[in-house]
Amino acid sequence: MKRLVSIVLTLALAAGLFTACGGNSGSGGQPGGNEPAPTAQPTPEPTPEPYEANVLTGYEKNLDYPEGQRITAVMVNNLTACRPQRGLSAAQMLFEIKVEGGITRFMALFNDYNEIPTIGPVRSARDQFFRLVLPWQPLYVHIGQSVVQKQYIENYDYDEWNLEGNFDGKLYFRNKDRRNWAGNTVATEHTAYTSGELIADYINRKEVDDRRSYNSTFFNFVDYRDPAYIPTGEHLKDGADPTAERVTIRHSQSYRTRFDYDPALGQYKMAQYYSTAGNYRDTVDENNDQQLTFDNLIVLFTDIHVYPGHEAKDLQYAEYSWGGVGYYCYGGKIELIRWQKGTDLEALRLVTFDTEEPFYINCGKSYVTVVDQDELGNFKWEPLATAQETQEAPTSETFQESDD
Repeated sequence: MKRLVSIVLTLALAAGLFTACGGNSGSGGQPGGNEPAPTAQPTPEPTPEPYEANVLTGYEKNLDYPEGQRITAVMVNNLTACRPQRGLSAAQMLFEIKVEGGITRFMALFNDYNEIPTIGPVRSARDQFFRLVLPWQPLYVHIGQSVVQKQYIENYDYDEWNLEGNFDGKLYFRNKDRRNWAGNTVATEHTAYTSGELIADYINRKEVDDRRSYNSTFFNFVDYRDPAYIPTGEHLKDGADPTAERVTIRHSQSYRTRFDYDPALGQYKMAQYYSTAGNYRDTVDENNDQQLTFDNLIVLFTDIHVYPGHEAKDLQYAEYSWGGVGYYCYGGKIELIRWQKGTDLEALRLVTFDTEEPFYINCGKSYVTVVDQDELGNFKWEPLATAQETQEAPTSETFQESDD
């Protein structure tokens, strides 16, 4: 009897040990355990890269971007008899504005002065350009200036960048035997050139402050990680066709700039009117024979008139205080916009036509022009297929470029 009880107790203990092992296994997460199964954790979203855009183009900064360097602006001649220019195809942004006598001049902007090729002919400074870039404190390269610009230079301590005033034989060189597009030599005052190498050397020798920290881009650019914005033309008058495959800007009777959109490049090709020839010629860079091309065209209209008391030299004043209307072209399409500036130290701003919210342009190289509002009716855009090639009658230039 005792032996039978012993066998029963042994079997009972064995069964209890087995059950205990099974219970420990269940507590480890197997079905039937005493604890709930763990909840699946969501995969964390990757942290996006910070927005780091090139100040002048809006593209993402690359490893060679000159972080902390001041923008460089170079004044370049556009007298018809002095074309073609050198170095303009390398600019990240190009401004064209009327000066005296109905002629226009260029201001080329660069992120890195070390990368500026031979550029010129370098000419004198004008306040309608200087006031647009002053908020960005650029290195402002020029030879001479108008009497009005001289006052701005004194007020804002920019005299160090007048190559003429600081000439020591190393700031620029003259190509006195240079011939223009027609094979003719040009006057000596239109033969000065500089380069990134000469500018860098000048900065080192003169210990020029070439550092600035920019916390925004020149214009509001579409985020380089997002799709491009295609203009819709919804604010054009009377529902006009927004197709802008050919854009023609008239600055004066003799100075006109035309752009044809090349869909293969996705850019606008630049040409200018040659009054002595009575037609347009491609605007090329003499350094490489490349036609100038741009992703963005920005055309701004305002009142431009002669400075009172400076009628003899026809010095032009551009009104920036009140803003105005403008047009933005990209991808063969056009959009009506507005622009604002205010004081000399306030940056140029593009805004939407109706709500005046910030207007975002696409990344890329930009051509920017300020045009007399009297020429608004002569501004044209059209499909390239219907554009009429006309031979325009030659016109004479009634003014010559000032030598200051």
